[in-house]
Amino acid sequence: MNKNLLKTTFIALFAAIICIGGFMKIPVGVVPIVLQNMLCILSAVVLGGLYGSAPTFLFIIAGALGLPVFAGGSGGLASLFGPTGGFIIGYLLGAAAAGLIAGKPSVSEKKLSKRTVIRVCAAFVAGAVIIYIPGIIRFAMWASGAGKVPEDKTAFAYTMGAAVLPFLPGDVIKMLIMIPLSLKLRPVVAQYLNSTDKNTD
Repeated sequence: MNKNLLKTTFIALFAAIICIGGFMKIPVGVVPIVLQNMLCILSAVVLGGLYGSAPTFLFIIAGALGLPVFAGGSGGLASLFGPTGGFIIGYLLGAAAAGLIAGKPSVSEKKLSKRTVIRVCAAFVAGAVIIYIPGIIRFAMWASGAGKVPEDKTAFAYTMGAAVLPFLPGDVIKMLIMIPLSLKLRPVVAQYLNSTDKNTD
């Protein structure tokens, strides 16, 4: 099969998986617990490089155009500019960082090395942290403007309590599941995209 067609197919497949993740949510206050954040990172780590962020970019474009692919089946520009819109932008930034850190997948990764495991773990952690940065900034701005911040707290403290700390345990659990999965998928994807790759770790 044509390599460019394969790349397009993988992008569309992972974008669809990310979209489906938006319908699996646990409502917790203003910010629901969803799988999309880690699915964006998973896609980036499996595909590798900036190419790995393409599924997330496609997912965001689809949502911005009004398709109900964001958390809870929402969509449209209103979601991007809403209180949790910063997290959606963070998905793309986190995916880009994770893909670059993980690097191009190789068929040689069928035999796991410590270097590969460390690189993939670092990609997930860095991607997850980066997702939170624009999310925190936007949520804090919204909370201040909407009068949600209690008098005894700063906007940052309120945001950490409402939109960050409750979700960290869940993110750790999702990472513990998706890191081994990504390690299994990377050499499989490499067989299709990098059939001539002879690099070793």
